[in-house]
Formats: sequence, C-alpha cells, structure tokens
Amino acid sequence: MRTLDHFPVANRYRGTTNYIRVLAELVRAAEYRGVTTYQDLAVIMGLPLQGAFMGSETGHILGEISEDEVKAGRPMLSAVAVSVKGKAGPGFFALAKELGRLGGDAANEEVFWRQEVEAVYETWKRPLHKPSNDG
Repeated sequence: MRTLDHFPVANRYRGTTNYIRVLAELVRAAEYRGVTTYQDLAVIMGLPLQGAFMGSETGHILGEISEDEVKAGRPMLSAVAVSVKGKAGPGFFALAKELGRLGGDAANEEVFWRQEVEAVYETWKRPLHKPSNDG
C-alpha cells in the first residue's frame, strides 16, 4: 500500500459542517453494523435526491472522508454508504484502486467491499459496557 503524501481528491468539504455531518452519519451506521444511502447523505448535504450533481457531490465528500480515514490507518469509512440497490458505487472502487487498497481485478471488487465493510464495523463498533465488580 502506498503512502498518502498527497490527497488525490481536491479539498472541497474538509473542515465544513457538511463534512462533519456526513462523517457522523457514516460512523453511526458503522457503530450499528448498518449502512446509509447516497440519498440519505444528499439530504444531510441539502442536495437533490438524484442526478449527476448529487452523485458527484456525495462521491466527492465520501472520497475526502475515505482518504482521511486511510491516511489515519483506518479502513474506507465510505464502504457503509450504498446505492438504493444496497451496493457500493463505482466511485468507491475507483478510489480504493487509487489509494492502493484494491488491485485491478474487477472480480475481486465485491469481496474487497465486503471485507472493507467488516473492517469498518470492527473499527467503529460501540464499546460494550462492562459492569464493575465493586458490588
């Protein structure tokens, strides 16, 4: 895996409230071993619920978030963002390749995505409350 000395995706959302809101939505989905949809993210961002502009903007913010996560040594958090069909979109796999996390074999995309989702769940799982033995 190569190091991320530069960001392949230009800064557009980093440091904004939309970035934090989308990040929070992804973390919440991961904590509960669930997913969120691109449409859910569009609502958070105040975007139309369909179309090229919505796809471009949600893809861009997800790219920034996943780059930041990978740079921090964590899996691609955007793995828990899916289309209405319940799958990651082509932009997820393109970024995974660009980040050096996925080879060029398209047959491995589904396997990679499922492994990345599990890694995200493990990373962001909610800690279990352990009762004290002070009793």
